[in-house]
Amino acid sequence: EVQLVESGGGLVQPGGSLRLSCAASGFTFSLYGLSWVRQAPGKGLEWVSVLTTANGRTNYADSVKGRFTISRDNAKDTLSLQMNSLKPEDTAVYYCVRHQGLGVDYWGKGTLVTVSS
Repeated sequence: EVQLVESGGGLVQPGGSLRLSCAASGFTFSLYGLSWVRQAPGKGLEWVSVLTTANGRTNYADSVKGRFTISRDNAKDTLSLQMNSLKPEDTAVYYCVRHQGLGVDYWGKGTLVTVSS
């Protein structure tokens, strides 16, 4: 059974940092591209960042570029998102998702990040 379990969310002040983790199981982790997707309260889903299997290329939404860094540890089957210089508009539930081709076939349950003073 494929499972994606996020952790690391919480309350942080503006300008602070958090590191999210996604523990994967039930599939060969290194063979799949993975993304972080978020949903702010009352808003739609927003793709945040992707890390592909092809040369480990990364890409980021303009809203987080230069502040967030995605990485993966294939030995530990873990995807991470280092978030720095957090802003109130980064407040959201963050989901780890697995890509199948151009689509997404599995989602985690999410972890809540709240940026507030």
